[in-house]
Amino acid sequence: MRRGGEIRKARQGEAGLLAQLRRPPGGRDARIMLLAQLLDRAGTGVWAASSVLYFTFIVGLDAGRIGLLLGAAGVAGIAGSPLAGHLADRFPVRTLLIGCHLVRLGTLCALLTVTDFAVLLPVFAVTHLGDRAAKTLEMLFATRVAGERRATYQALSRSSANAGYALGAGLAALGLAVGTRGAYQALILANALSFLVAAALVWRTREPRGRGLVAAPPGGAAPGTAEGAALDPAAGSGTSAWRDRGYLRFVLLDIPMNLDDSILGVGLPLWLVGHTTAPHALIPAFLVVNTVLVVVLQLRVTAKFQGARAATRAVALYGVTTLVCCVLLASAAGGGILLASAALLAAAVLATAAELMRSVSSWELAVSLAPREARASYLGVAGMAQSVQKSAGPLLLTGAVMTAGPAGWLVLGAAVAGLSLVQRRASLRRLDDLRRLDELLAAAGERAAAESAPAR
Repeated sequence: MRRGGEIRKARQGEAGLLAQLRRPPGGRDARIMLLAQLLDRAGTGVWAASSVLYFTFIVGLDAGRIGLLLGAAGVAGIAGSPLAGHLADRFPVRTLLIGCHLVRLGTLCALLTVTDFAVLLPVFAVTHLGDRAAKTLEMLFATRVAGERRATYQALSRSSANAGYALGAGLAALGLAVGTRGAYQALILANALSFLVAAALVWRTREPRGRGLVAAPPGGAAPGTAEGAALDPAAGSGTSAWRDRGYLRFVLLDIPMNLDDSILGVGLPLWLVGHTTAPHALIPAFLVVNTVLVVVLQLRVTAKFQGARAATRAVALYGVTTLVCCVLLASAAGGGILLASAALLAAAVLATAAELMRSVSSWELAVSLAPREARASYLGVAGMAQSVQKSAGPLLLTGAVMTAGPAGWLVLGAAVAGLSLVQRRASLRRLDDLRRLDELLAAAGERAAAESAPAR
């Protein structure tokens, strides 16, 4: 039976991407949400490719003010994840997600008329807060509708999202080629339209069941039993992720497990330009490599790392892959054009491989390591890891790693590899604790049922 189950699972993982998208975990609602995410990310891709140029040539901001604008947006984004998780414990996820799309629609349309920097700063910050909150709510929606097949849904989500980003970047290229004020405004309206359509699609879904739950507690026992409290003080009702040191340790260690994003988007281009002889025309190839590999391979990689314990192996592989990527980046500085180009392209492939591992491990462990009755608020806190990395990662690479030269990359790679092993051990230990807690709760439920049986 076990062997047969493994074969069926393997066949599911090998199924084509299009076939999986037609029949995703969660059925109709999941299919609608994936389409909404595709359109949302297409609009985001348009804006990401054109926003800096819009602020420079249309609004007239200098580099310092653009940096401040992006920094404030990053800080606001950090608050978006825990805020969304907190609200999702109290209000319907579907309603909150529609609200996030409409907030982003309003703030983006406001950018068409706002030129005063003092007004632009909070408007742009609210846009990013809504963006991060929406991503957390999408994750929670998927966790509830896909249940234990959430890893497969996550793979489909990432594949469709990357396809959306690529589509958006292509549309942005057309507008940027024109370069007029009207063209830039059309790009902003295209992004705003994507939010409007996404909100309409989410409105067609049904509210997923369970306030922060993926499944009911085993044995029907209440989560706040004495045995559970004795094993894990954070497991009772009214749990707060902010007081759960074990979960906060996971979130803190998950920040460097997201550095592949900054390595690919910031480290590779700047290292090529400032420290290697590779041609600048190679930079767009990094995005192409990343997009194609994620779309093609995400589902297959996810199929090989199903479940929380398998996700801990993906964490360790993330560290090894990042270390080799950093070694290649260091070696690119000392070679000729061909060697540097080959090393940088290989580093882009490995950064993408690290991203594939991270997409498997980060979400699965964020869900599995949280108490069942408080997963909404816990996932909100877990979402901060990516937001913090997006703010601090580029500063780390430009201010420390690349300043130190090739040695900086080697130190970074070794540090991430070491921290990945710490994260794996800590996650396995917490999974064991949660398993024992579930067993105690199940036993308590059985005892309570046995004691009440004579009375009936």
